[in-house]
Amino acid sequence: MNRLKELRNEKKLYQKDIAHILNMSQTGYSQYETETNDIPTEILKKLATYYEVSIDYILCLTDIKEPYTKSKIIK
Repeated sequence: MNRLKELRNEKKLYQKDIAHILNMSQTGYSQYETETNDIPTEILKKLATYYEVSIDYILCLTDIKEPYTKSKIIK
């Protein structure tokens, strides 16, 4: 199952709900779930923040849901 669909279903939301949050059409969002279109970086950031997961989790690069902690920049 697609991670975006899985995350959306966990929150009991419809595609139109997430599309509204992202300020886009339901059809456009659907193409991300079906992997018809690649997800732009800015949309990935918004989705990861909304779902409180890492971008790597959304992209199936890890099975760990927790977002990464922000590290301090070393000067």
